[in-house]
Amino acid sequence: MWVIDGNNVMGAAGDGWWNDPLGAAERLTQQIAVWARDHDDDVVVVYDGASHERLRVLAGGNLQVEFASRRGRDAADDRVVEIVEDALVDIVPSEVTVVTSDRGLIDRLAPGVVTLGAGRFRRRLS
Repeated sequence: MWVIDGNNVMGAAGDGWWNDPLGAAERLTQQIAVWARDHDDDVVVVYDGASHERLRVLAGGNLQVEFASRRGRDAADDRVVEIVEDALVDIVPSEVTVVTSDRGLIDRLAPGVVTLGAGRFRRRLS
């Protein structure tokens, strides 16, 4: 299973994403959807903020698009942690990879969960 901190991965690119965050999230989600087609693992990308239909419609197959369940600091991080904890009911930590460069989030993950930096993951998408 892959759980992707969408905003953190967007922030790893110096491509002006901040000028159109929703458009940048849409482009990233499209790239992740293409990447996910080549994998059998479940893939979940989590974004801060309210749910956006433009992103939800990109989900399908083994890709889910999730949003923080509340507003405020670390809201998406909380959702990532929830998703990982729920997954660990059925699978072992080494079968979960969280994509983020956020040290605070990494420190909250269960021991054994694999992490991959946002920049490194973006290079996989290219």
